Amino acid sequence: MSTAHRHTVIADLDVDATPDAELAAKTWFGVGGRADLLVSPRSIDALEALVRRARDEDMPLRVLGKGANLLVLDDGVDGIVVTLDHACFQVLEMERGGGSTLVRVGAGADLFKLMTDLARAGLAGMEHLAGIPGTVGGAVAMNAGGIYGDTAQSLHTVELVTPGGDRAVHPRTELSMAYRDGGLPAGVVARATFRVEPDDPAKVNARFREIFAWKKSRQPFGSATAGCMFKNPLDSRSGDRVSAGLLIDRAGLKGLRVGGAVVSQVHGNFVAQDAGGTASDIAALADLVAARVLDHCGIQLEREVVFWGRTCH
Repeated sequence: MSTAHRHTVIADLDVDATPDAELAAKTWFGVGGRADLLVSPRSIDALEALVRRARDEDMPLRVLGKGANLLVLDDGVDGIVVTLDHACFQVLEMERGGGSTLVRVGAGADLFKLMTDLARAGLAGMEHLAGIPGTVGGAVAMNAGGIYGDTAQSLHTVELVTPGGDRAVHPRTELSMAYRDGGLPAGVVARATFRVEPDDPAKVNARFREIFAWKKSRQPFGSATAGCMFKNPLDSRSGDRVSAGLLIDRAGLKGLRVGGAVVSQVHGNFVAQDAGGTASDIAALADLVAARVLDHCGIQLEREVVFWGRTCH
């Protein structure tokens, strides 16, 4: 994208923009190339205008949350990378009534902070997401979750900015949400509303801490990872999902290394970056692990971590 074209696309928009922006520090892996243009809208109206402009200019547009489920490849990212880090995308509102509470929150809000705030307030129904990093928008878009449940369980509505720059509200009942799939129409998540229930704060906090402690004891916290590298595949006979980490462990792949990327000894489904690793190391290791598992048990693993690059739109 030329400098002149960047200026044309965003010149009259109410946004903060950084050309040739570093992305590595904004991801959990801490590696990868740069973005041609990193844009932070200052309002939802500005987001609408930006999304519409990207469509009209036929430019790729991606949304960057906390970078917890993302690998930016070494050649960087073309088009527009949007980050919803202004305060307008982190507002939290509550509406009580009918025995439950509706929590409306901006897509840029930190998911972990939301969980802790709700637990302290004695609002139950989302503590099963304890320990899952990222933003609210990212959690909705991929239906983030774990062994205790997923985002869909408590989701009430999603507000999207459509490719045409309009706002559309979709009830959870209209969405085809599935395992690690938000089932959303095309667009950018702007806000989401969740239904939670009042409960004893001590009980909600205890369950939150229990789930977080379980995750912490079984995952390589403190390492430069991006969460589970692969989705848990379906068993063709039972129809149940099989642990990708278990398959990787059974194939003897813990500790397998490519350059500065290594399969975690704590959990086989985590790839960690160390010793000056690159995005290319991580991508190559992920491909190698998938190939080895396929050879070992005949099961094809599908990546859960999203890869961004100039040819990965």
